[in-house]
Amino acid sequence: MGIIGIRAMIRQVKYNVFLRTKLEVPKRHIVVYVGERYYKKHKKFVVPISYLEHPLFQELLGKAEDEYGFDHPMGGLTIPCSETTFLAIISHLNLISRCQ
Repeated sequence: MGIIGIRAMIRQVKYNVFLRTKLEVPKRHIVVYVGERYYKKHKKFVVPISYLEHPLFQELLGKAEDEYGFDHPMGGLTIPCSETTFLAIISHLNLISRCQ
């Protein structure tokens, strides 16, 4: 898959995530907030709960624990990474889930 294919996949993921954030959270999904610590605004994403078990997502959760601990003023699950990194990981997880 070339760069164009990856860009198209990321655009599709962004669109799907955009649609999901405008609607109620579907069953078996969870809201996460993504953004680097120094940005005041975090972006809201809706992801399947099944992603929480994947090692890539577990790594993000570990970063969140290291960064915020278990008591964070945002009130929800906040992941301290760039939107680009998060979308790349979600794109990878989407691809894996389609292949299974």
